Parts: sequence; C-alpha cells; structure tokens
Amino acid sequence: MASNRGQGGIQQLLAAEQEAQRIVNAARNEKMARLKQAKEEAEKEIAEYRAQVEYEFQKKLAESSGDSGANVKRLEQETESKIHHLKTEASRISQDVVSMLLKHVTTVKN
Repeated sequence: MASNRGQGGIQQLLAAEQEAQRIVNAARNEKMARLKQAKEEAEKEIAEYRAQVEYEFQKKLAESSGDSGANVKRLEQETESKIHHLKTEASRISQDVVSMLLKHVTTVKN
C-alpha cells in the first residue's frame, strides 16, 4: 500500500506540475499579448503626434512663406527707392565734384 500511496503522490505531483506549467504558459501568453497591444498603442500615438507636428510645421511654413513674399516686395521697393535717391544725389553734386577735382589737379603748388 505504501507503493500505491507513493505512486498516487507522484501522480499528484506530476498533475500539479503540469497545471503549474499551464498557468505559467497562460501568463506568459497574456504578457506577450499585452506587450504587443502596448506596442501598437504606442505606435498609434507616435503616428498621431507626428501628424500633428507635421501639420503645425506645414502651417507655419505656409504662414512664413506668405510673409517672405511680402517682405521681398517691400525690400525691392525700398531698394529701388534708395537707388533712385542715390542717382538723384549723384547727378546733383557731380558737377561740384568734377569742379573740385579739376581745381585740385590743375592747381600748382610751389
């Protein structure tokens, strides 16, 4: 009878070991499923964030492009105005400068 009890005890231990192994495997599978789900959720959040940042970047780029066109036009107008002013001043004083240069070049110093 002792061998029957020993045999029954071994069978119970084997059954308990198999049950424990089944529980561990189930827990491992649940953990893997949860990790996969968490990874998918993180990738979705990253994609949404990236799309939002890209949208904001494109919006700012469009705003600054519009401004740069206005800035270019304004700078061109200012440049033309300054060129016109310089030409006017040059023509106004050119005769005086020529006279002054001729005076200094033709003057003989002793």
